[in-house]
This record gives sequence, C-alpha cells and structure tokens, in this order.
Amino acid sequence: QGIRFRGYSIPECQKKLPKAAGGEEPLPEGLFWLLVTGEIPTQEQGTWLSREWAKRAALPSHVVTMLDNFPTNLHPMSQLSAAVTALNSESKFARAYAEGIHRAKYWEFVYEDAMDLIAKLPCVAAKIYRNLYREGSSIGAIDPNLDWSHNFTNMLGYTDPQFVELMRLYLTIHSDHEGGNVSAHTSHLVGSALSDPYLAFAAAMNGLAGPLHGLANQ
Repeated sequence: QGIRFRGYSIPECQKKLPKAAGGEEPLPEGLFWLLVTGEIPTQEQGTWLSREWAKRAALPSHVVTMLDNFPTNLHPMSQLSAAVTALNSESKFARAYAEGIHRAKYWEFVYEDAMDLIAKLPCVAAKIYRNLYREGSSIGAIDPNLDWSHNFTNMLGYTDPQFVELMRLYLTIHSDHEGGNVSAHTSHLVGSALSDPYLAFAAAMNGLAGPLHGLANQ
C-alpha cells in the first residue's frame, strides 16, 4: 500500500490536502496539520500555518554570525547541526523547564519550540546554501503571503514555478519518518532525556550525516 500518513496514501494526500493558489501539489503545512491533529485541514487553516511559520522564521543574530564565519570546507550537514544547536538559546521548553513547570505542561512548550524550529529551518538551510554555492548572497526576506516551501525556494534563489511545486511535494512526502531510521530514532532517544527539540533535532542531523544514511543520497 505504500506510505500512509494517518491512514492516507500519498495520492490521497495530494488530492485532499490544501494547495497554494494555482498549485497542484499539497502544502507541507497541510501534512503537518494532519500528522499533529489527525484531521485534514481547511484551506484557511493551511494559510494560517503558513503565516504563523513566516512570523517565527527570523534567525537570531548570533546564528547568522556563526553561519557567516564557518569555513567553506565545513560540510553543510555539520553547519546545519551546529546552527540548530545554537538555536537552543531560543528554547521555550528549556527555559520553562528551568523555571519548574509541571510535567503536564511540557508538551505546550515542546510544541512552541517545534513550531519555531520548523519555521527557522528554511532560513538556516538557505543561508548555508548561499554561503557555499552563491558567494554568500543574501537569502532575502520572508514573504508572509507565501507558503513555507515557496519562501524556501525563493531564499535558495530559484523562482521556477515547477521547482516550487516539486519542493512542496518533496517536503511533504519526506514527513514519513516515524522512528525506525537512524535520524528519527536518534531524535526520539535524545528527546527522551528531556533535551529540547533543538538539541534533539541537531542530534538527528548528526545521524543523518552518516554515509550510510542521508549522506548516501547527497
């Protein structure tokens, strides 16, 4: 039957999930909503999520400075892991835990960190790409009226509508990692120690960087 997300096949997701105006492929925002809530979002809910991520996307200055000072021979995966680790300074969960919040409230702050991290990842990845392959040119500003994938492709420097559609589909169907592979398992393991989502994701990226995992398809 192939990959299923909350019981829906990829073709069903392509048909049912919200799309950008004039687009044919589903938005990753819609699949995120489906995975978190178990429900197919409306077009309005998908748009809300696009705008919410746009509001959270800005990188702190110390992370930008860090990325701009990495040597060009440092692998992009190493740069990604280091930058996400540095984003730990923004962790709402780590701050709340240090203040002694009740464990019943943990999920609320983990959710906030996860939302912030997802919002910021395209900026981090695009910054690394521009520094290594586009002579350090600016990634530009996030457009709050565009979806997550469209903003990412713009920051990479690509404007072909077909590429934007491909990115939407690519990012959507890569949401299937439940826990069996190295990177997903690593994030679960590190998160089980109550490390915040930034630290757990950075650890996952170190696993993904292995030549038998994600690095094998670069």
